[in-house]
Amino acid sequence: MTWRPRLPGIAEMSQEVRDGAVSPSLFARRSVEAIRQDDRGELSLHAFLSVLDDRELDALGDGPRVGRLAGVPIAIKDNLATLGLPTTCGSRILEGYRSGYEATVVRRLREAGAIIIGKTNMDEFGMGSSTEHSAFGPTRNPRDLNRVPGGSSGGSAAAVAAGLVPAALGSDTGGSVRQPASLCGVVGIKPTYGRVSRYGLVAFASSLDQVGTLARTVEDAAVLLEVISGWDPRDSTTAEHGAMDAVTAGDVRGASGLVVGVPSEHFRDTLDASIRDLCVRALGRLEGLGAEVRPVSLPHAEYAIPAYYIIAPAEASSNLARYDGVRYGLRVVDEPSVRALHETTRSEGLGAEVKRRILLGTYVLSAGYHEAYYGRAQRVRGLIRRDFDTVFGTGVDLIFTPTSPTTAFRLGERLRDPVKMYLSDVFTVSANLAGIPALSLPIGEVGGLPVGGQLLGPRWSEPKLIRAAMALESSLGSGGAR
Repeated sequence: MTWRPRLPGIAEMSQEVRDGAVSPSLFARRSVEAIRQDDRGELSLHAFLSVLDDRELDALGDGPRVGRLAGVPIAIKDNLATLGLPTTCGSRILEGYRSGYEATVVRRLREAGAIIIGKTNMDEFGMGSSTEHSAFGPTRNPRDLNRVPGGSSGGSAAAVAAGLVPAALGSDTGGSVRQPASLCGVVGIKPTYGRVSRYGLVAFASSLDQVGTLARTVEDAAVLLEVISGWDPRDSTTAEHGAMDAVTAGDVRGASGLVVGVPSEHFRDTLDASIRDLCVRALGRLEGLGAEVRPVSLPHAEYAIPAYYIIAPAEASSNLARYDGVRYGLRVVDEPSVRALHETTRSEGLGAEVKRRILLGTYVLSAGYHEAYYGRAQRVRGLIRRDFDTVFGTGVDLIFTPTSPTTAFRLGERLRDPVKMYLSDVFTVSANLAGIPALSLPIGEVGGLPVGGQLLGPRWSEPKLIRAAMALESSLGSGGAR
């Protein structure tokens, strides 16, 4: 498959629709046809689990010609509730399930004129770093069909990278927007916890989950974030001041005057030399743009992965208890008791990775072990948050790290080694534990495969984060190739 974007960017699309130059449904039809052509291919990406059919496309009619996203086709990760399309979370236990309500972020996209054209593949319930844990088969990386796109938002990242849609929504619990963005060569933003509503996002780990955006450019990802952000009375964790300011392309300030910290803990000798070199080049570009680059320390960074893989499974074991074969989703019939119904339904409906995390989470919350594991992990989380506060309190505006320790790995390469799979998120989980915003953008390639660089900032610093990323993107060029 040739990797080639097939659709223009968000601003160009919506302007053509608002000007009346094209039908409001034109780009949606082109997007759906591109998805169908890919699905008919011998080795398709398998980025989508459901797509609008011809009847639904016809029902769009001419549609509205207003809104910031007028006529723009957007893909939605399949753990965000939508009206009219299934919400399966990549799991057999929710196969064919249709929600009776819609996520706030999806509603806000529609109100801005966007057309939701389909739901993207994902690791089951968001548990994975490769999109190989989907019950409906893996997604492939458009840059190399023998490699993974990352996860768990791999379907959204692959769809954007292949040019099937200009932008997509994902969810980020420990890096599930940024890591696939890095592996597929696109931009991914995880906002501050509380900036975007989680209403309608099927919960994995409620204190970590955030809806994020993926696009081919920083500006498009930022525009999408601006549209979906803001306080929501249906989600008590959203902040009243959570709405984003207008995004201005080519902000004249760029990275000038910013202080960018480089944590030594993320640039150890074990980091691949080629990835390190690209990060050093990106930091050099930031200096050339007027930023000051200085070394910093995040002393508890090494404990982020173990803390995350206690806290996230603990919350998941509680959140996934609702999938019991009684209220909705799969139900295995002809069982002699309610307990047998629960056990058989969950055994047949949930995949191996989800079961592993439920068991781990139940164990660390059990009597006699809660304080030894979960309580201690929460204290480590507090230390990680304090490390960031300390660095940002010394005049550092942003922090730069690699997004992923490797480029896209081969399909099946890590399925038998869960720990190696978990380490794919070594540079991303800290942002979720601390609740701070983070952005990944392409900074170059190694062996023809994309590499992402990550910018992190204090809570509510997305405008500054986006401004610096736009400047770096402009300096590096498309895909970080210059």
